[in-house]
Amino acid sequence: MKIKVKKSKLNGIISVPSSKSHTIRAIAIATAAEGRSKIYNPLISEDATAALNAAKLLGAKISATDGLWKVDGTGGNLTKNSNVIDMQNSGTSLRIFAGLAATANFHVTFDGDSSLRTRPMSPLLSALEKLGVSITSTDGHCPLTISGPLTGGKTTVEGTSSQFLTSLLIALPLAEQDSYIKVIGLNERPYVEMTLDWLCKEGIQIEYPQDMSYFKIKGNQKYPSFETTIPADFSTAAFPLAGAVLTQGKVTIRDLDFSDHQGDKAVFEYMSRMGANIKKNKHMTEITASNQLEGKTFDLNATPDALPVMSVAGALSSGITTLENCPQARIKETDRIKCMTCELRKMGAEITELEDGMIIKSSELHGAEVESYGDHRIAMALTIAGMCASGETVINRAEAAAVTYPSFVKDFQQLTADITTIA
Repeated sequence: MKIKVKKSKLNGIISVPSSKSHTIRAIAIATAAEGRSKIYNPLISEDATAALNAAKLLGAKISATDGLWKVDGTGGNLTKNSNVIDMQNSGTSLRIFAGLAATANFHVTFDGDSSLRTRPMSPLLSALEKLGVSITSTDGHCPLTISGPLTGGKTTVEGTSSQFLTSLLIALPLAEQDSYIKVIGLNERPYVEMTLDWLCKEGIQIEYPQDMSYFKIKGNQKYPSFETTIPADFSTAAFPLAGAVLTQGKVTIRDLDFSDHQGDKAVFEYMSRMGANIKKNKHMTEITASNQLEGKTFDLNATPDALPVMSVAGALSSGITTLENCPQARIKETDRIKCMTCELRKMGAEITELEDGMIIKSSELHGAEVESYGDHRIAMALTIAGMCASGETVINRAEAAAVTYPSFVKDFQQLTADITTIA
């Protein structure tokens, strides 16, 4: 699908979808749990569908209705299924369910689309092998087969992506033996904190120091069933936030919980530092623009998903904006540093690409035909750029937004964005 975007000024009230990160963790833990779990207000998206499919193939019984998923868990006894588990484009689901599959005493094969086949898995697979798991993979990528069960013990994991550690933290309580994980170079710490919040609520026994350099996990534990309501997604909220600020509009976002451990709530702080006016109330967050945003330097190690939208903000701010310390942005759905540099340059942005980020000078953006690369965050970020550019911007493969925000175009049209579907 192609969309055409023209200069716009966003105004209105919006509710953003639920958190992808929380939804996938909820599905995985409910799959491992004993009894029936209830997940209220889950994210309905392609990534969540991939997680649900994996849960069903591993033995969970699921009843999905609007606003409520009921999951009858396996109690840690997964069911063998000869089907390849297709994780589509969901790296989070692949990594978390790969760890869960390693607790079973049979083979489980995972695959996904062409993009998912490029996502690195070697750090997780290497850590699992040290715990007694046999792995067959395509040079550390999908398709891959996992043969458990993991026995527990000592292992080491690289923190290049926080999802490698999260996968182990969710799986290892089900191992027979106690486990010790040494962590090297942890990125995206808030997402690990989110996982630990889940484990704490589930009563899982785990020890770790403040710097998260290691974790001790008691074996032979059980996950109880639970009821939870999935909060709104801050990674998604970054787009109406940026849209309001950069188009000189006014947008109110409903039901954002700033006490939650989602890392991308920091984007609200970033925008505030650049000059945005943000008023937080209990159920409403009101965003208005200042006359001119000011470029700043941002360490995005904890928030690499923010790079696409922050690069747009940088191009439209005065002075220079530096996005740094996020090399893992290159191993997401795409190499987001390279892709955003390329596409924003087509629109007139002056950008220096770094190994771990970008340096962006204040620029006058003009319309162009740009490519999303099938990456949801790039598709949405370029849409925001198009709303601030002169002329028309055409975004190819804009349907990628549905991975986390299926109603993106419709919602932004309701905020008075000039967006037209053209193919």
